[in-house]
Amino acid sequence: MTSRKAFLLRMDAELWGDLEAWAKDELRSVNGQIEYLLKQAVLKRKGPRRREPATARPITGSR
Repeated sequence: MTSRKAFLLRMDAELWGDLEAWAKDELRSVNGQIEYLLKQAVLKRKGPRRREPATARPITGSR
């Protein structure tokens, strides 16, 4: 099981209300909604995953 970090987050009451309504629409807790949004932002920031370069294989046989 992964460990979770707890911390205090202060925000504007209007933002809280918007997040609360959004979370309700998506059947999440406000905490779950914030975590979901942060994960999506981090994934977007990282960009598409790049493939590892192919490993060079030795050529066998005669030419």
